[in-house]
Amino acid sequence: MNQAVHSAQTAKPAGKPAQRDGARTNDPMRTMAGILEVATTEFANKGLSGARIDEIAAATSTSKRMIYYYFGSKQGLYIAVLEEAYRRMRAIEAELHLEDLPPEDALRRLVGFTFDHHHDNPDYIRLVMTENMERGAYLAQSKSIQELNVPAIQAIRRLYDRGVASGEFRPGLDPIDIHASISALTFFNVSNQHTFGLIFKRDAQSAQAMAARRDSIVEMMVRFVRA
Repeated sequence: MNQAVHSAQTAKPAGKPAQRDGARTNDPMRTMAGILEVATTEFANKGLSGARIDEIAAATSTSKRMIYYYFGSKQGLYIAVLEEAYRRMRAIEAELHLEDLPPEDALRRLVGFTFDHHHDNPDYIRLVMTENMERGAYLAQSKSIQELNVPAIQAIRRLYDRGVASGEFRPGLDPIDIHASISALTFFNVSNQHTFGLIFKRDAQSAQAMAARRDSIVEMMVRFVRA
């Protein structure tokens, strides 16, 4: 069971869900997954304050009462959406099999994946930006967010240590700093695409520009750690 759905199921119910949702309660996992999917778009597009539970309920053919039954509150749903966004990314990262590749190739795969993930999931970027506007106040309430992100740092640590041991990577670097550098380079490309393109009159989102930018970021990270 994923962390977001687990959080939803363990939230204190606000009473029985509305009768009109009776057919959907026969498959609560599917119902919660549908709510999370729609809520992700709603929170990503409008932020926490602008998102409307009424609209999420209408789009999922449920009711506000059912959403509160599963997630406790609007804030509870928002936290579950954040957890699910991180869970999905980390789940895909776990399938990269970095340990099967030489250190430099593994780093290239990780950076390339992160670039592609961010480009293909702008809602994830907007959610992270929204939570930063909230100064991390709601993510701090999550009981699973730390656990969800531990594997990402462990994977980088193992990859980096292998590279140092083989003489390919220079010693003395912090895996969290490596992770931060990868995140910064790949995040900016999505978060600032509109302002950057407007100011510099450049179509940075064309296929050719994206491929060139991806290659540049991968090369920057490799040169940063290379011995």
